[in-house]
Amino acid sequence: MIKSFKNTIEMGEQQTIRLSTNNGLTGYTVKKFQLISTAPGTHSAEFVAKLYAVEQDIVPGGTPANALVDFSDPQLLAVCYYQDEAAPHYPASADIIFDNVKFNQDIYITIADATGGTTAGNYYIELEQFKLDLNEATVATLKDMRGRE
Repeated sequence: MIKSFKNTIEMGEQQTIRLSTNNGLTGYTVKKFQLISTAPGTHSAEFVAKLYAVEQDIVPGGTPANALVDFSDPQLLAVCYYQDEAAPHYPASADIIFDNVKFNQDIYITIADATGGTTAGNYYIELEQFKLDLNEATVATLKDMRGRE
C-alpha cells in the first residue's frame, strides 16, 4: 500500500510526519519525494528539503534548517533539490535521492533555500507501507532510537 503526504512548509522550518503505531509492526520506505514552490516561476529558488529519521535541532525563529547535504549522516532518509527561475526559458528541475531503508517511526522534513529566499515550499511524499515481523520491527525501532547508527 502507498501512503501519501503533502503540505506547505515555511523556509527554515521542520514538520513531523506521524507514522508511529502502538505495536511498531507497520514499516515504510520512501518511494517518491517532490517539491515545488508556492509561487513557481515567479522568482529564483534553490530549495533543499530533507527527510530525517529523527527530529532535528531546529528552533522556530532561532536555528533554521539549512541547505547543506551530508550523505554520511545515518539519520538522513532522503533529499530533494528543487531549482526554479523567474524566466520562462529556464524550466524548473529537481534532483531527488533517497535511501532504501525501512523505518517504523515518525519522520521529519526540513526545508531551506540555498539562495536565502523566504518563499514557502510545497512537498509531496509517497511511502510504501508494509507489515514488519517482530524482529524487523525491533531492529527498525532500535535504529530510530539510536539515531540510525
